[in-house]
Amino acid sequence: MKSSDKSLRDKTGRMTQSLRDGGVRVTRQREAVLRVLAEAADHPDATELHRRARGVDESVSLATVYRTLSVLEREGVVQRHSFESGGARFEVADQAHHDHIVDVDSGEIIEFRNERIEELQRQIAAEMGYEIVHHRLELYCRKRG
Repeated sequence: MKSSDKSLRDKTGRMTQSLRDGGVRVTRQREAVLRVLAEAADHPDATELHRRARGVDESVSLATVYRTLSVLEREGVVQRHSFESGGARFEVADQAHHDHIVDVDSGEIIEFRNERIEELQRQIAAEMGYEIVHHRLELYCRKRG
C-alpha cells in the first residue's frame, strides 16, 4: 500500500468519523463525496464534485452533493469559499491554516502560507487591542508579463 493511499483513507476516515460523532448517517453516496473531497488537490465547486463523485458511485445525484455539502459544512468537515471568481468552492477543513491567491484570468486558486504575513496580522490586531480568532486572506492577482 502506498503512503498516499493510506493518507487518503485516513483523511476520509477522519471525515466519516466526524460525521458519525455528530450523529450524521454516512451513506454510500456521502462516502463517495467524502472520498472525492479527500482526493481533491483543488477547490472544486458542487458541479465538479458531482462529476467526480459519479466516477466513484454512479448513483450520486447533484441534489445529493448539495445536501451532503450542507451537512459537511454544518459539521465543520468542509470549508466553503466564495471567491470573487465564481460560485462556492469547497475544501476539507482539517488542513493547516493557509491563504489563497486567485488568478483572475484563469480562475486558478493557489494555496500559500507566509509567516511574515501571519505575524504582521497578529501585530496589527494586537496594536488595535484584539487577538485574531479566525481570518482568511484572499489575494486576487494577475500574472505579470
